[in-house]
Amino acid sequence: MSAIRIAAANVLVEGAFVPAELEIDGGRIAAVRRLGAAPLPGTTAAPADVVVPASTLVLPGNVDTHVHINEPGRTQWEGFASATTAAALGGTTTVVDMPLNSIPPTTTVENLHAKRDAAAGKLRVDTGFWGGIVPGNTASLRPLWEAGVFGFKCFLLDSGVPEFPPVDPAQLREAMREVASFGGLVIVHAEDARTIAAAPARASAAYTDFVLSRPDAAELAAIAGLIDAVRETGCRTHILHLSSARALETISAAKAEGLPLTVETCPHYLCFDAEAIPDGAPEFKCCPPIRDAGNRDALWQGLREGLIDCIVSDHSPSTAAEKYRGAPDLQQAWGGISGLQVGFAAVAHQARTRGIGLEAVSRWMSAAPAALAGLGAKGAIEAGRDADLVFYDPTLPHTVSADALAHRNPLSAYHGMEITGAVTGTMLRGRMLFGPDGGAPSAAGGDAGTKAGLAVTGGFLAGPGAVRAGGPGWALPRGAASASAGLASAGAGPGAGTAAGEGGA
Repeated sequence: MSAIRIAAANVLVEGAFVPAELEIDGGRIAAVRRLGAAPLPGTTAAPADVVVPASTLVLPGNVDTHVHINEPGRTQWEGFASATTAAALGGTTTVVDMPLNSIPPTTTVENLHAKRDAAAGKLRVDTGFWGGIVPGNTASLRPLWEAGVFGFKCFLLDSGVPEFPPVDPAQLREAMREVASFGGLVIVHAEDARTIAAAPARASAAYTDFVLSRPDAAELAAIAGLIDAVRETGCRTHILHLSSARALETISAAKAEGLPLTVETCPHYLCFDAEAIPDGAPEFKCCPPIRDAGNRDALWQGLREGLIDCIVSDHSPSTAAEKYRGAPDLQQAWGGISGLQVGFAAVAHQARTRGIGLEAVSRWMSAAPAALAGLGAKGAIEAGRDADLVFYDPTLPHTVSADALAHRNPLSAYHGMEITGAVTGTMLRGRMLFGPDGGAPSAAGGDAGTKAGLAVTGGFLAGPGAVRAGGPGWALPRGAASASAGLASAGAGPGAGTAAGEGGA
C-alpha cells in the first residue's frame, strides 16, 4: 500500500479539532502535521492526495467492545460479514465479540478456535474476542488469555441461552482470583437474580410493565456485591451496559476508593426513555431495560463526571421470530437491541442537543473502549497508531430505516429516528472502506445501498496476554501483535493490538 496524505479542516488531534494533514504509510499514521505549520527541515510540502470537504470532520475510528455476532451456531441472528459491514458503515473500525450467543460459546480454547475459523475471510473491520466464565471452566481461563482473548464475561443471572449459565458468588470469586493472578479483566452483566425473581413479571405489552420486572434494585444489588468481590480479589473488573443511574453513587465511592473498576453504558440508554416507548414494541426490549427520562439525564451526567467510562453498542440482534415470540407479551420476546450501525450517529446527535461536543463523544466511543481492551494502536489520531478514521458530516440530516441497515435482520429500535449528522466514510488501517473514494452511500441514510458489500479488509486482534510462540491453543495470525493491558494503556506503545489482514490485499 503506497503512502497517502489526507488534508482536512477539522481533524480530532489531542482532544481538539484542528486543520491537519495526515500522512499514512503501511496502514499506520506516519505523521500528523497541523496545517499552516512549516515543513520539517529538508522536506517539501506536497499536495494532499485526499482533501476532505470542509463540512466533514475526521475522527479516530470508533471501537465497540460489546458486540454479539452470534456466529457460529446462531447465524440466522447475525454473522461476521453482516455485523462487521454494519460496524464499518456506522464508523466503527474495531469490534470485540462477546462469548455468547454463538454455539459453542467462547469458554475454551477449542471454542475460540472454532469462532475464529468461522470468522475467517468475512471481516470488514478488525475483530477481537472476549472469553467467557461459566461454572466449571476456571482452568480454561489462563489458556484462553494466552490464546488471545481480551478478558472474560460472566452473568450473575440467567443469560437467556442454556449453553452460557450464570455463576454464583463463590464461582465468581474463584474466577476473579484466577484472572487477577495473570492480570486479566472480568466483565460482568450485573443484575441480581434474587431481586428479579421477586419482581412482578406479568404478561404485558406495556414497556413500563417490563421495566418493573427488571428494577433498579437488581442492578444496585448486583453492583454492590460485585464491588465487594473486586475488593476481596483485586481483579480488574468492568460493569457492562449500566442502565440504572441510581448505581452511580456506589460506583463513585468504589472509584474513589481506588478499586480497579470501569463502567460502560449504551446508546439506547442515552437516546430513549421508557415512557416514550410504544406498547408491544419488542425492538426496544433489552436487559437491563431502558429506564425513564430522568435516569437518562443522570447517565449523561455520569459520563460528564467520569463515573461512566465508555459508550458501546451491546448490539444483540435476533430473528423476527425470536423478537416477536409470544407477542404482544414483552416478557417472552428476545432481549437485545440492534444498534451497531446507528449508535455513533445517534449519540452524537443527542450529545449536540445537550451541548456536548464530538470531542467527548469520540473519547467515550473510541479512546476509552480502546484503552479498556488494551488496544494501544487504536482510539486516537497520532503518529504510530493504526490509520483507522471515521469521516462525519454533522450537518447531514437523515431518517434511520431498519430495512437499510446492514445487520442481518431488519429490526431496530432506531427505525424512524431523525438524526442530524451522519458517517460519510470509514478508513481501516489506511484503506478506505467507503467514502469519497469508496463509492458507498452514507452509513445511516435511508438508501438500501448501505447493504452493499464492503471489501474483506479486517483482521484478527490478539489480547494483552497472547503468547506469540509456543503457547497453548490458538496461534495468532501471522503479523498479529498482542495488545498492551489495562485501562491505563491509552498511551501505550502504538504497536499494540495490531491486526493481521484477513483476506484483503
